[in-house]
Amino acid sequence: MAMVTADAAAATTAAEEKPPADTQKPSYASYNGSSAADGVGARGPRGGGVVDSVVARWRREDMLDKSPLALHAAAAAFAFVALVLVATNQHGDWMQFDRYQEYRYLLAIAALGFLYSLAQSLRHAYRMRGGVDPISAPSGRLLDFVADQVVAYLLMSALSAAVPITNRMRSAVVNTFTDATAAAISMTFFAFVALALSAVVSGYKLSKQTYM
Repeated sequence: MAMVTADAAAATTAAEEKPPADTQKPSYASYNGSSAADGVGARGPRGGGVVDSVVARWRREDMLDKSPLALHAAAAAFAFVALVLVATNQHGDWMQFDRYQEYRYLLAIAALGFLYSLAQSLRHAYRMRGGVDPISAPSGRLLDFVADQVVAYLLMSALSAAVPITNRMRSAVVNTFTDATAAAISMTFFAFVALALSAVVSGYKLSKQTYM
């Protein structure tokens, strides 16, 4: 009886000293879960942000690379329409464009803007098709920046000279002649906008290059 009592007491003592089952295996769920979540959450947005920024940069560079062709092509189209409108605006008597120096100047500058923009469009199209740019990159950016501004200024000066006389004519009479000159002025303005935007793009590229 004493032996049984001693065994029971030893078992009770062992049971009291043995830690509970749930304390033997500490739970790492909350720790692992928080660290994994933090790690994924920390790496996910950062990794995604880097990828997104790289993709956005590629898209921006691709857009900047293609924009000179698009803008010069648009300027050439608008200048050509203005050129045709002025050159064909001959309806006899006072309705002859060549009787007014403002319209002769507009015609000359529209022709210059068309030829320049067409040449630039062909150059950029050839470059984008894998050919070698006839002008080196630093010099080409400088040429684009300066020439775009000069031609854009000439277009603005031509339409500024033609606007007052056209307004005076249209205040007295509105006919085919005055409508054609007004349309030519509008086309010249759009050509100016296209070249002005091209000058902004070429200026941005020029500011980013590290050598001349």
